[in-house]
Amino acid sequence: MKKILGLAVVIFIPISLFAQNLHIQPTPQNISVSGKVADVPESYRFYGGETADVEAVKLMRSIFSVEDESTSGQVCIYIGERGDRAVRKFASKIPDCPEGYYLRVDGKNIVIAGADERGTYYGVRTFLQLMSHGKLPEVEITDYPDVRFRGVVEGFYGIPWSFEARKRQLEFYGKHKMNTYIYGPKDDPYHSAPNWRKPYPPEEAEHIRSLVEMAAVHKVDFVWAIHPGKDIQWTEEDRDALLGKFEAMYDLGVRAFAVFFDDISGKGTDPVRQAELMNYLDEYFVKVKKDVRPLIVCPTEYNRNWVKPERGYLEHLGKTLNNDIQIMWTGDYVVCDITSEGLDWVNSRIRRPAYIWWNYPVNDYARDHIVMGEVDRLDKSIVSSLMSGFVSNPMEQAEASKVALYAIASYAWNLEAYDSEVAWEDALRELMPQDYQFLRVFAEHNADFGENINNYRREESRKIKPVAEAFLQNYQKAFFSEELGKKLTEEFEQIETSADMLMGSKDNNALVSEIYPWLLQFKSIGELGQQVLAMARMVNSLQQLDKDLFLRMYRRVVALRDIRIKTGIACNDNSDCPGIKTASCVLEPFICELFKLSVERFNENFDQKLETNLVFDYKDYLKD
Repeated sequence: MKKILGLAVVIFIPISLFAQNLHIQPTPQNISVSGKVADVPESYRFYGGETADVEAVKLMRSIFSVEDESTSGQVCIYIGERGDRAVRKFASKIPDCPEGYYLRVDGKNIVIAGADERGTYYGVRTFLQLMSHGKLPEVEITDYPDVRFRGVVEGFYGIPWSFEARKRQLEFYGKHKMNTYIYGPKDDPYHSAPNWRKPYPPEEAEHIRSLVEMAAVHKVDFVWAIHPGKDIQWTEEDRDALLGKFEAMYDLGVRAFAVFFDDISGKGTDPVRQAELMNYLDEYFVKVKKDVRPLIVCPTEYNRNWVKPERGYLEHLGKTLNNDIQIMWTGDYVVCDITSEGLDWVNSRIRRPAYIWWNYPVNDYARDHIVMGEVDRLDKSIVSSLMSGFVSNPMEQAEASKVALYAIASYAWNLEAYDSEVAWEDALRELMPQDYQFLRVFAEHNADFGENINNYRREESRKIKPVAEAFLQNYQKAFFSEELGKKLTEEFEQIETSADMLMGSKDNNALVSEIYPWLLQFKSIGELGQQVLAMARMVNSLQQLDKDLFLRMYRRVVALRDIRIKTGIACNDNSDCPGIKTASCVLEPFICELFKLSVERFNENFDQKLETNLVFDYKDYLKD
C-alpha cells in the first residue's frame, strides 16, 4: 500500500491563505515561505538513509515507505548530519548550533540537514508538522534552540509518576523538542533517604532501563538524580556508596546524573563538602566514563530568598565547582517567575549561567488544585545566554501537566517568538482533539493555585471575571442586570455541560482519569452558579417571590455545598490542602457572595434567619 499521494503537480495559492494554516511549534528561528504549496510525493529518491540519525530516518520511513522508493522518483529527499555526503552541498545552510537544522521543501527537493543527530531528528519533527496540513508548503527553515537543555524535572513531593505515565511523557518530549528528563521524585526512597545507598529492586531497575532506552529513541537525556543530603555523613564510605550507585545506574544505561541538596538541614548543607563531592564525581566518574553528560547539582540555597550572605554559600560553589558542573536555581523564591535581573544576580555568584528549575505547574503545595491555564508570564526578553537550562517541575498529574509543558517547550526553544495563548490552545487541541472545546472551558477556570504558602497566584476565568464583577456591583445596589445575568447563566450552563462531556470522553482516558475529581466539582460549580443566579433573580422581585420555592432552592444550594465538600474530602484528605477546589479564584467567590446577598435580602424582608455563609471550608469540615 502506498502511504502518500503525488507531488508531481505544484499547486499555487496565495500565501496569505495558506499562512493561516502553516503553524509550527516551537516556532522556528528563521522561516521563509514562498507562497507555493504542493501535494506530498508519490515517488522519490532517498539520499542519506544509511548514514543519517537512525530515529530520524525511521520517522521519515513512516511517511515515505520503502515500497514507494524509486530511482525514477521526481522528488529527492536528502537527510543527514553535517559532514554526511547526502547533505554536503547544504553544509553552509546548517546553523552552527547544537541541535540546529536546515530544512527546505521545494518542487523538486526535500532537505533535512542537522548540525548533529538531534538536529536532524528535530528537522524531521518539523517536517511532520508541515505534512499534517495535508499539503507541503515550499519553505526554507533555519532553526536551533535558544536554551541548551530544555525539559522536565520530576522533582515534586507526592506520588511519583507511573511507568506508563513516564513513557507517555518521553514521547511527548521528543515530539516537542525537549531534550531533558530529570528523574528525581522526592518520594522515591532509592533516590533519597533512607535507601539512596542501595540498588533498586530488580523490577524497578528494569523500568529505569526501559525508560532510558525510550528516552534515547526520543532524543531525551534521562538524567538520574540522587538526593543524599538528608543523612549523608561526608565519610569515605558514603562517597564510595554514591559512586557505586552511579555505577549501578550507568549499568542500567543512564548517561546523565544530578545530585540534589535541596530541602535539607544539618551537616548535609555544608558547601565545602558539597563542592568536594561534586568535583570528585566529576573527575572520577564523568571524565573517566567520557560518554556522560555534565553533572547537575541543585544547591541548598536554591533561591534568592533563602540565601544567607554571611555564609557565602553560592560564592563558594561558584569559585570551587568544576566549570562544567551545572547549578540549578528556582529564582528569587521557591515558586516565582524568572527575571533577567534575578538571573544576573545569581550568575554573578555562581560564575556560570543558571540552570533553571521552574516550580510550575507543580502543585504539591496546593494539592487541592489542578493547574491547566495559559502560561503567560514567561519573560521573552531574557537573553538566552543567561540560562544553561530550563526545566519545569510538573504536577503529580502527568497528563494534565502537558498543557504547561507544551508551553515551556515552545518558550525554551525560541524565547522571543513565544506566544502563550497560541501555545495554550495548541496544547489543549493536542491533548483532546475531539473534545477540545470542553477541555478549554475546564482549563480556563482551573489556572490558579488558590491561597497558598508560596503566595504564587495566576489569573483565572479571565473572560467572565469582568462580567461577574459588574453583575455584583449592580446587585449590591438592588439591581439584577438581565444582560449580565444571562451571560453568567450561559457560562455556568457551559461549565456543567463541559464537565459531563469530559467525564464521558474517550478522547484521552489518562487525562480524564487524572482530572476526574476536579470534573465532579466543576460540574457542581455549574449547578451552583445557575441555582444561585435563579435565587438572586427571584429575591430581587419581592412582589413575585414564591417564598416556599426560594426556601427549596436555598436548601438545594446548601445540599450541593455539602455534597461538594464530602466529595472533595473523599478524593483528597490531605491535612495541609484537603478537598478538591476548582474555579476558586473568580466563580466560587462570586457564587458565595451572590448567595450571601440574596439570602440577606430574603431574611430582611421575611424576618428569617437563614445562614448566609456558603464558604467551602474543607478544614472546618474535617475538624467536625
